[in-house]
Amino acid sequence: MGTRALVIASMSMCLVPGTEQAFAQSAPGEAQTLPPIVVSAPAVSAKRGPSRQAARTARKPSRVVYVYSTTPAAGSGSSIDVDKIPASVNFVDATRIARTGSMNITDALLQQVPGVSINEVAGNPFQPNVEFRGFVASPVAGTPQGLAVYQNGVRINEAFGDTVNWDLIPTTAIRSVSVVTNNPAFGLNALGGAVNVQMKDGFNYHGAEVDTMGGSFGRIQSSAQWGKQVDGNFAVYGALEGLHDNGFRNFSASDVRRFYGDVGYKNENSEFHVNMGVADNKFGAATTVPIELLQQYWGATYTTPQTTNNRVGYVNLTGKVEATPTWTIEGSAHVRVFDQKATDGNPTGTRPCAADATLLCFGNDTAPANGLNGAQLANPFDPAAVLGEIDRTTTRSTTGGFSLQATNNDQLFGHNNHLVVGTSFDYSVTRFGASAELGTIGTNYVVSGSGVFLGQSGDPVSIGPVALRTTNQYTGLYALDTFDVTKAFSVTAGGRFNNAQIALEDQIGTALNGRETFNRFNPIIGGTYKLTSDVTAYAGYSEANRAPTPLELGCADPARPCIIAAFLVSDPPLKQVVSRTVEAGFRGSHELNIGTLGWKLGAFRATNSDDILAIPSPALQGFGYFQNVGSTRRQGIEAQVNLQSKALQLYASYALVDARFLDTLKVGSNSPFADVDGNVQISPGNQIPAIPRNRIKAGFDYAITDALKVGGDALFVSDQYFVGDESNQAQRLPSYTVFNAHASYQIDKRFQIYGRVDNIFDNRYATYGTFFNTGAVPNFTAGPATNFANGGVSFTDARSVSPARPRAFYVGLKATF
Repeated sequence: MGTRALVIASMSMCLVPGTEQAFAQSAPGEAQTLPPIVVSAPAVSAKRGPSRQAARTARKPSRVVYVYSTTPAAGSGSSIDVDKIPASVNFVDATRIARTGSMNITDALLQQVPGVSINEVAGNPFQPNVEFRGFVASPVAGTPQGLAVYQNGVRINEAFGDTVNWDLIPTTAIRSVSVVTNNPAFGLNALGGAVNVQMKDGFNYHGAEVDTMGGSFGRIQSSAQWGKQVDGNFAVYGALEGLHDNGFRNFSASDVRRFYGDVGYKNENSEFHVNMGVADNKFGAATTVPIELLQQYWGATYTTPQTTNNRVGYVNLTGKVEATPTWTIEGSAHVRVFDQKATDGNPTGTRPCAADATLLCFGNDTAPANGLNGAQLANPFDPAAVLGEIDRTTTRSTTGGFSLQATNNDQLFGHNNHLVVGTSFDYSVTRFGASAELGTIGTNYVVSGSGVFLGQSGDPVSIGPVALRTTNQYTGLYALDTFDVTKAFSVTAGGRFNNAQIALEDQIGTALNGRETFNRFNPIIGGTYKLTSDVTAYAGYSEANRAPTPLELGCADPARPCIIAAFLVSDPPLKQVVSRTVEAGFRGSHELNIGTLGWKLGAFRATNSDDILAIPSPALQGFGYFQNVGSTRRQGIEAQVNLQSKALQLYASYALVDARFLDTLKVGSNSPFADVDGNVQISPGNQIPAIPRNRIKAGFDYAITDALKVGGDALFVSDQYFVGDESNQAQRLPSYTVFNAHASYQIDKRFQIYGRVDNIFDNRYATYGTFFNTGAVPNFTAGPATNFANGGVSFTDARSVSPARPRAFYVGLKATF
């Protein structure tokens, strides 16, 4: 084992061939986190003699093999040499995650993965949309989800809307993250790829670390982790994180509390783990704000409260057994409970009736606004009051499942062959509820409740309480085989069969009742060719699908739109989305006098059939529905280069993402260019909104001395169309460039101080834009918050954006033991 550790440590400063990611040298005294690699040199147990793995490799020369996972399984049995992956390789290790100084894993993905961009549609940095190649993994219910996300082999897209709550992943405990492309083995939602998160354990993390940081906007955060291997066979690991941030916008405070733990056992033939986690996070999600307010105050908000409370608890059991010298069996079982409570202050469709102002109507001046008892509501509000409503939702999902996988490395026809076959099953039960409390909107656009709740109201646009029980049953069968035709040429083929069964049971009436089944087999074929010892070419084709979610199925009737993610009204059928992806490129590494150079260059094209989008209703602000919109296409180029030496690390990347509609379609929109019916016309070739076309990233770290290190990074994101401007007629959301810097000083073997500056030049920019109804809420005259109210001037600009954080300073202290 000592020889193996020495080999790994000696490579920790070098660029990993094929992964294009550098493992930076650890600071003195820093607890070691080993990269996920397999060493083919014979490993001998001091207690039990040669292991089966050593016996299989004893005839091979000593070398290091860098591997990349081909399935979601938590173990490494399905991993193969990166030079045999017929797709782009994107890998971020724990060192790169720590470099960001952030408790958001999404910040590391933004820096290190060329095709990733982030926007804060929810108005909170801990609830970002992660967009990769034009596909999104978002915490916002109602966002069409195109990425699958796994944590230790368990799919963590939530059951009700396939949402991804990035805030629930304990960042300190992450060992590595891979962004996998062109691989249907990752199941549902892997239209654009999958994010595969592997966590630390006591076998690969030894020591202890406490890290505390504070700075701008009331930020204070602290994390602690500890790992230990006991008697060679047992290991324990634990990580605890806490954070408070006031936010730079009003009502946008964040509180994050997370724990992750792992207990493991292994011998020369098997390995077993039980890991668990809990989180309880609260956010002020300020969402988008009219640009006319931002021009007066950058921290302005528009209609609050908007709060979210996410809680999760999970237990996973994983095991791996080397059944024979060539067969490895891996399995896992998991239980996950997710609970979310959201409060959202909004404008309302409720108003005094035209015929009798003592009564309330909804949607127009004549349709009754009813109470929970079904009777029309009397109007208790002052005639001068501006009416609003507080929408509340609760989502509680319990998911259980298992996976089983077998890997075989027997030769086939005298050639090396790697076969993986597996199955997975997940069953989820969700209880979803929604209510609407009427209130009044005052200064600062704060909605104050009145205690009056809406029942079923309005026609055809309606609102009212929702009580829904849904069940999801997802089953998958997959097989992947990588065959070495020659030592240089490898071919991968296989596929996955997905079965999704979704049932909706209305707990109040029958309008939401429904049952849908979706089946599909998704193939993959690809190959790699090692042109030289330093250069590998790859090409591949694959398909993937996603089933409509219970949320989408419950809000899919254009004639009866609903408040998306809150008030569901009907269950018409939607078709599943199918993506067909082809990609090809080159990657390699080369030793130079100044260090190790790694690079990759690739192109991709993904075409979606029956894509699903959220369509705003032209009838009422805030309402909408989900609809199949025909075919869409996302294509582009990705390039990345890294230079790694003992004292200097450099990286730079460029990504072009061209996302377009391929069919003619008319959809609802709040765009100022909508026709008299509130619709815009999509023509083939129109760009899909909220997907910037160009992204440029660069960064460096330099060791001035062994103790003093400095670094910086830069990000450029080009302009993008506003959501709702599918016809591409309005002015685009402007491009932006951001520069950040950081430095650290190792005081002694144990203590390190560090600091960072985000957005050095205090650039005021927005990451997301949409449109709002300028007349939905009258403006307010001078008052206590004149600095961010519109001063009584009517809104004239329909653009509403998510402002980014201004310049911020942070300092911290890290102690390792």
